[in-house]
Amino acid sequence: MSALERPLQGLGRATIGAISGVGYAAMLLVESLYYCVAGRRLGQRVRLAAIVRQMREIGVDALPIVALLGFTVGLMLGIQFIASLAEFGAQSQVVVAVAKSVTREFGALITAILVAGRSGSALAARIGSMSVSQEVDALAVIGIEPVRYLVAPALIAMLVMLPVLTIFANAVAIIGAALYSAPALNVTPSAYLLQTLSLLTPGDVWQGLSKSVVFALLITLIGVSTGFSVTGGAEGVGRATTRAVVLSICWIIVVDMVFSFFINR
Repeated sequence: MSALERPLQGLGRATIGAISGVGYAAMLLVESLYYCVAGRRLGQRVRLAAIVRQMREIGVDALPIVALLGFTVGLMLGIQFIASLAEFGAQSQVVVAVAKSVTREFGALITAILVAGRSGSALAARIGSMSVSQEVDALAVIGIEPVRYLVAPALIAMLVMLPVLTIFANAVAIIGAALYSAPALNVTPSAYLLQTLSLLTPGDVWQGLSKSVVFALLITLIGVSTGFSVTGGAEGVGRATTRAVVLSICWIIVVDMVFSFFINR
């Protein structure tokens, strides 16, 4: 094999692997939605208790860290916009700049990255451990569909809780920006917040929420597909967990860029 053929062969294998991974994730999505719709008729209904448990793990348990990061991001944006716009004598535009950047971009992005590192990795580790110990095969043997039992509840919970966490992060970030920026603008924090509400439009909020729905799909599908493909024992579980987090964050950033390009043209 020539020196030119080796890298081309490696590129071909990587391309085929990536395409097969996307196809596998799409199959998991379709199968999960199928069980959500027709599971009761097939005797494989998605249990509400499992969905609620996943919602608590993904959403409620993440509220403290989302609040901390959202507040920090709001402070950071307030500091940066006050300093940058002061050079042009446009401090009055800080309110609208912070509000739109948080609701359109940073709230959904920061929340998705946090959930990917927290819950996406947990999904990959949990399913990977079950795959290695052959618990997934055992579920199929006793008549329980693994996708219905493991994937569908996590998918529904993620689709519900990530937008909720995004709204929560938006609110906390704007409050953080208000606490820093209001004194610099010679207004009260309550006046700052009222002005923010008057400047925001439903489109600003929906832009961030639409991103969060796509991010939820990405995080769940990457986490579960990586978990199901684990091989190599405990070491393989560790590699899969790392891979799920890295892939989720990379795809989140890429999709966010695509969203921003087409929506803000």
